[in-house]
Amino acid sequence: MQESHVDILIVGAGISGIGMAVHLTEKCPNKSYMIVEQREELGGTWNLFQYPGVRSDSDMHTLGFNFEPWTDEKSIADGPSIIKYLNKITDKNGLRNKMHMGHKVLSASWSSADALWSVEIEQSDGSKRIICANFLFMGSGYYDYDEPYKAPINGLENFSGDVVHPQFWPKDLDYSDKEVTIIGSGATAVTIVPVMAEKAKHVTMLQRTPTWMFSAPSRDFFANSLRKILPENWAYKITRAKNIVMQHFTFRLARNRPKAIIKKIEKPMKKALGDKYDPVHFTPPYGPWEQRLCLIPDDDLFNAITADKASIVTDHIDHVQSDGILLKSGNKINSDVIVTATGLKLAVAGKVKFSVDGKAVNFPDHYYYKGCMFSDIPNMTIVFGYLNASWTLKTDIVCEYTCRLLNHMDQNSSSIANPILPKDGSIKDDELFDFSSGYIERSLHELPKNSTHLPWKLNQNYLQDRTILMKDDVDDNVIQFYGPNSVKEDHKLEAAE
Repeated sequence: MQESHVDILIVGAGISGIGMAVHLTEKCPNKSYMIVEQREELGGTWNLFQYPGVRSDSDMHTLGFNFEPWTDEKSIADGPSIIKYLNKITDKNGLRNKMHMGHKVLSASWSSADALWSVEIEQSDGSKRIICANFLFMGSGYYDYDEPYKAPINGLENFSGDVVHPQFWPKDLDYSDKEVTIIGSGATAVTIVPVMAEKAKHVTMLQRTPTWMFSAPSRDFFANSLRKILPENWAYKITRAKNIVMQHFTFRLARNRPKAIIKKIEKPMKKALGDKYDPVHFTPPYGPWEQRLCLIPDDDLFNAITADKASIVTDHIDHVQSDGILLKSGNKINSDVIVTATGLKLAVAGKVKFSVDGKAVNFPDHYYYKGCMFSDIPNMTIVFGYLNASWTLKTDIVCEYTCRLLNHMDQNSSSIANPILPKDGSIKDDELFDFSSGYIERSLHELPKNSTHLPWKLNQNYLQDRTILMKDDVDDNVIQFYGPNSVKEDHKLEAAE
């Protein structure tokens, strides 16, 4: 079996993996690294999802990297534009020859004696190889690429039309002049509805529970105005800082004064919908930001509704018939195409089988450390983006921290960095997320633990995390650093077990 060695192995060629490669190139230029990606093209999520209208649900001044300005006029970008942005960064930084596509990580085994990860890879031709690395960076996202969440829908197998899930959109699907029903009310559903409505006879968004929606222009007037008078880098940094502060402020206000945010959300929505506004379809039974808000750029969903090209039905499914969906209310939605936008299935660290010194890793037995490492798992960082802000905000600071960690290890001749959990029972468990989203609640039993206090905690506060990961001392007397042979020392050996 082919075997190779690098200092750092980056898993995933999406936003997180590409970001890590750029940060490594700049801040750890003497380190060798590889990027392995199970798909044949870069982009991660943005390469996988091909459904109509796929776009960001965050502004690109925060979904973009801190080192590469977003220069398009639209700050709410479609999938192809984001792929173009990632390709530009890849070529600009000479990353293409570091990427190994069609490389699926099957397992990763850590040896404390060797201070080394041995990573088993399955290549697209079915052959396998081993890549050894001193450090592992997991940029594999947070959900299952191979299998979406399949909500139980009674009688779906009886439907005679097309049934598709957004995660695996067929390229040849023809929905022109057809009755389309989209089951779901999240970010994916509200994105698909107005685009499909352009060609379909009618599109119905069928939801059990409404979602909070807010409208915003797809073009950022502030950013585009700044770009006319300032260099691109300056305009980008100022806009990015402004948006970060506004996002943080809005989230905190939503939690502390939800009625104020509801009023701010509802006013433009009522204006856009006019007599089509019905609180039954637009008033969730929970507060704003208890689940992620759905962005409606340029009122596109509301415009489709007022034009009678789309509608929303709030009801429960009784069962699916050959020509449509019978609801609990007794009403029926005639359908030629059903889109099951029913959510994602979370997966920790790309479903890779991990082991540490011969013992299989069960992630629910481990705690988050500073939101980017795990207790008692050495030499590995991971990106789990924010639920209340852009994914890339977390990516940038985790990459910065990883580089700081690697440089600290070099400066102190340490080959191992291990966040060792105290054995004195002082760690108190807490909820992992203060969010009620279905895809989170379904997966809590598979996720790592969370504590009430840092550093054993996954934070949802970018401003606090930025200080912790970019400014606080790397050596915080919690994470343990071992020298080349110090794993053999009794107290270190005990800690590593």
